[in-house]
Amino acid sequence: MSLNEDYFARANHVIPGGVNSPVRSFRSVGGTPYFVSRAEGPYVWDSEGTRYIDYVMSYGPGIVGHSHPQIIDAIQQASGNGATYGAPTLAEITIAEQICNRVKGVEMVRLVSSGTEATMTAIRLARGATGRDKIMKFSGHYHGHADSLLAAGGSGVANQGISGSAGVPKSAVADTIVAPWNEIPELDESIAALILEPLPANMGIVPPSPNFLLELRKACDSKGVLLIFDEVITGFRLSKGGASQWYGVQPDLWCFGKVIGGGLPMGAYAGSKEIMSNIAPLGDVYQAGTLSGNPIATAAGIAQLQILNNDAAYGALTESARSLSDGLSEIFKNAGIEAVVPRVGTLLSIFFTKSKPANFDEAQLAAENGIYAKFFHGMLKRGVALAPGPYEALFPSLAHTKDVIEQTLEIAEETISEITQK
Repeated sequence: MSLNEDYFARANHVIPGGVNSPVRSFRSVGGTPYFVSRAEGPYVWDSEGTRYIDYVMSYGPGIVGHSHPQIIDAIQQASGNGATYGAPTLAEITIAEQICNRVKGVEMVRLVSSGTEATMTAIRLARGATGRDKIMKFSGHYHGHADSLLAAGGSGVANQGISGSAGVPKSAVADTIVAPWNEIPELDESIAALILEPLPANMGIVPPSPNFLLELRKACDSKGVLLIFDEVITGFRLSKGGASQWYGVQPDLWCFGKVIGGGLPMGAYAGSKEIMSNIAPLGDVYQAGTLSGNPIATAAGIAQLQILNNDAAYGALTESARSLSDGLSEIFKNAGIEAVVPRVGTLLSIFFTKSKPANFDEAQLAAENGIYAKFFHGMLKRGVALAPGPYEALFPSLAHTKDVIEQTLEIAEETISEITQK
């Protein structure tokens, strides 16, 4: 038994499924998860000392690479002053100011400890601000594991082969309306909010059709529905101002996570002063969190946003993603493999299908044909770690240099050659 197998056997005795998040399991690809012992730059090392080029990057937070010296230094300095206080800190103000300065339309920010907290509270805030109960989401968009948002979710929910979750009563989703992506839904005055990933990345990369977000903005305005952008993945990854800057469409509320924590647990929701003033202690919409605005997490987040505080960083990220996407597409084409590699800016994904999916149903057909599992394991045994699920994006970082991308493509070519010969 290998060390990874030993760890997994031990984990299964004390942790459900041996993992603390279903997306880490190998359920949809088969096999035993590798257990990471350390990470640096574009690499992770498992418990047996095997090094992998990492494109999981903790599903987004590792945008500047693992163990960046500037972030590690910020964490060490902050931790020397104590781990948590239950009182305000200057760092909370600093990171909120940075978010407001980066994102047009954001005037106030409330920090929380996860993306799920951010989306859950944004929904509550929208209901409190409008006095309406219903919400709408799109099929295949994942907004965390809050009860009302699990309906037709992508990512980990889809990877586990379930459409929602046991334990969620019908009453919890009775006011949740699910609409097909890339079709303008019918809205009315009973709906408090429409929440979406402006660039879906939890069913693979399935971008909005041209002007779709703008038309959604108009549709929401016509019915008084608050538009919520879940930018937990796209926030400060697509551009300095996130997806709302990239697409030129402003929502009423934003949800952030991943990048803003610098690798530590943190999320945020944000909006105008008018809407955010409904939150306690200013208003009567309640939300609280003992660890919200944690001093170590805010220090890491500030450091990461400082590293990303220029256009050159996003230019480098986009170039890495472009090189990877174009290179993979060429390899698949030359091998006669039906595959597409959709990319928007710094984000890309792989679908083993003839044409790029436009919605969740099409993404699901591509994800469930079994080819991704073969590609995943072929890459893994050659030293490249992709997400163990066909619905996930690839997350190249600033540490994924030209040489790293070229090595990845060489490995991909070997892997595809092996698949086509079987």
